[in-house]
Amino acid sequence: MSDTRARIRRHVRDTPGVHFNRIGRDLDIATGQAQYHLRRLVRDGELAVERIGGRAHYFDPDTDAWDRRTLAFLRRETAREIVVRLHAAGATRPAALAEDLDLARSTVSWHVSTLADHGIVEKSPDRPMTVSLARPDQTAALLDEVSPSLPDRLVDRFVRTVDSLLDAEG
Repeated sequence: MSDTRARIRRHVRDTPGVHFNRIGRDLDIATGQAQYHLRRLVRDGELAVERIGGRAHYFDPDTDAWDRRTLAFLRRETAREIVVRLHAAGATRPAALAEDLDLARSTVSWHVSTLADHGIVEKSPDRPMTVSLARPDQTAALLDEVSPSLPDRLVDRFVRTVDSLLDAEG
């Protein structure tokens, strides 16, 4: 196996859920080179890939499918903040999440729906609806493994700014 491929495999195993762009940045390798080696590693069963929210996230192939999805979302600042808040407070109304996290309600609604679609949070059938973690103990263990990268945080903050401007107009 090439040295580059071994470096990529080691980096993915040390950074579960790392997305494609960050691998190239972290290891200082060209996009085409990263694509080639990642494709080979996935094809050979040495890594697994999950496409979540428009990004390819890479994992050790032994990582559970639910853990993969959750780790990918925990690498995004806003989703992570929602999950951390739910972990700390338990079942919470979306409006309270928006207020506590200083987010637009539309942003919270989108993230909560996306997290629910992937089985990370559950929405209550009650009115008013509350949101809670689907697997609190498993989620707590994963929270320690990842944090969002700087580019992910910048994108999230840009989206928040746009959402808050749109909410102010409405």
